[in-house]
Amino acid sequence: MKKITAGILFLMLAGFDQAVHAAVAVESAIDANVGADTVIAAIVLLVSMGLLFGIIMAYANKKFAVEVNPLIHIVEDILPKGQCGACGYPGCMGYAEAVVTNPDVPPNLCTPGKDVVAKLVGELTGKAAAPVDPRIAQVRCAGTYVKAGKANEYVGVEDCVAANLLFGGPKSCKYGCLGLGTCVKACPFGAMEMSADGLPIIDPDKCTGCAKCETVCPKKVIAMMPLGASVRVNCNSHDKGAVAKKACSAACIGCTLCMKECPYGAIKMESNLAVVDAKVCIEKCNNPTCLAKCPTKAIREAVLGVVPGSEVEDVVA
Repeated sequence: MKKITAGILFLMLAGFDQAVHAAVAVESAIDANVGADTVIAAIVLLVSMGLLFGIIMAYANKKFAVEVNPLIHIVEDILPKGQCGACGYPGCMGYAEAVVTNPDVPPNLCTPGKDVVAKLVGELTGKAAAPVDPRIAQVRCAGTYVKAGKANEYVGVEDCVAANLLFGGPKSCKYGCLGLGTCVKACPFGAMEMSADGLPIIDPDKCTGCAKCETVCPKKVIAMMPLGASVRVNCNSHDKGAVAKKACSAACIGCTLCMKECPYGAIKMESNLAVVDAKVCIEKCNNPTCLAKCPTKAIREAVLGVVPGSEVEDVVA
């Protein structure tokens, strides 16, 4: 009991390294039946050293302390605390410090906070806050277990990054979602869940558009889209038509029919994949006729909160 008490005392007063050496010394002294006066003297010496070092550290802490602008903490308190990094800074504290101390850092970089937080930060820092365009994560893949073929069987860590290191993952399509939920685990707002079909589902009520899921996806399947988008492409494949269709029945085959159908030029073909300019769609189109032209139904109505590729079925149901 005496040995344990001595060890705890030295940990508190002398620091870890000193306490270890002190405990060993006292233990050796007790085991060797050294006189009580010697043990007491050793304890007094070590306590004195601990107190001395404590005083020195307290003085140094006060002498070299850096004053922090209290406004930084006020700004940090109104941020969502997701630590998502969407602002481009290391966490909410990093952004709060930057926006308060740097006049060139705008107050609207916190995407999860949207306009409400941007206006508050602007008022506190005396800066004009431009509107924050609301956005939501989009899973650009409809390759469920049924629609997408398999190239191999993956057995290992349930992580998309790990699976991608082995021949690009188990799917025949090397651009599709791997379905192991790395994005779901990374979401700081609990806005994603894995479906029984092997694809993540985005909860529109929880998704803040922070793009954390986008940054961790090794296939770059997830992208941000404007919240008011009416059309989306549920495919990420850049393979040519025949190859893409063989790997997944829901793939975009680059046929250009949708592009030719769009009267506003909102659809472009990039490396065999249809890419929709959501801004043009929102501003000009109220009747997306491109949907009916797609032979694989890779282009769908932008229905939120459902498994990609099931939009039509869910709406009908």
